[in-house]
Amino acid sequence: MKAYGIKFNSSGKMYIYISKLNIDDGKVVIVPTDKGENSGIVVKKINNVQKDENNYKQIIRIATKKDLNVIRENEKNAQQAIIQAQKLAIKQKLSMRILSASYTFDKKQLQFNFLADERVDFRDLAKNLAGIYKTRIELRQIGVRDKAKEVGGIGQCGRCLCCNSFLNHVGSISINIVKNQNIAINPSKINGQCGRLLCCLAYEDDQYTECQKNMPKVGDNVKTDFGLGKVLSVDILNRMYTVDIDGNKKEIKLDCGKYCNK
Repeated sequence: MKAYGIKFNSSGKMYIYISKLNIDDGKVVIVPTDKGENSGIVVKKINNVQKDENNYKQIIRIATKKDLNVIRENEKNAQQAIIQAQKLAIKQKLSMRILSASYTFDKKQLQFNFLADERVDFRDLAKNLAGIYKTRIELRQIGVRDKAKEVGGIGQCGRCLCCNSFLNHVGSISINIVKNQNIAINPSKINGQCGRLLCCLAYEDDQYTECQKNMPKVGDNVKTDFGLGKVLSVDILNRMYTVDIDGNKKEIKLDCGKYCNK
């Protein structure tokens, strides 16, 4: 048995499936899920599977032309379902915005993702949608980060959003990360399209933390080759810090100057 990593959407989580078939990356396959049969894309071959093969589900088949037509038809119907669901939400005076919808391959479930500022009681909406589409309905409330991940866009750097292109998991990102890197707290610079702190702020935070271990902090009294002084500012990337020594500012290179807390 060979193992393959499969995604159900480009920005989603990767799941491992097994098969006797040789399947190239990028191929569309039909696989079993807890929600029914679904279509996914093979993103890579897994060489070393740590768990027993019995713990993984098997790929049913490589998608045929008929399967691909079904997938396209499902996507078209799901787009129409978004419009219908939003109309019903407005009619029922629900403060929610339907962002996306997707059918499983076998159409046993229709899932809607929506955005709302508060918790929404959508039970009546789900019943109405089930009556219209004659299938199981799932309504899932997502956050603004999830919205950006799903919708996509271009970031401040000019590249596609990380969360939409390759970032599968976004860890905790707090204002402490911004302060740790001595970045000016300017919302237009440190916030992404979702209105939250940029995911990329966390990429180099560990390196900044490591570099700071041998650097003095602003306000520290230090001993240098020029005498005792007080640290005014710290430049982590250039490994330098500015010291006030008897009213004179001195820039100290960490590799050259010696300091110790007093």
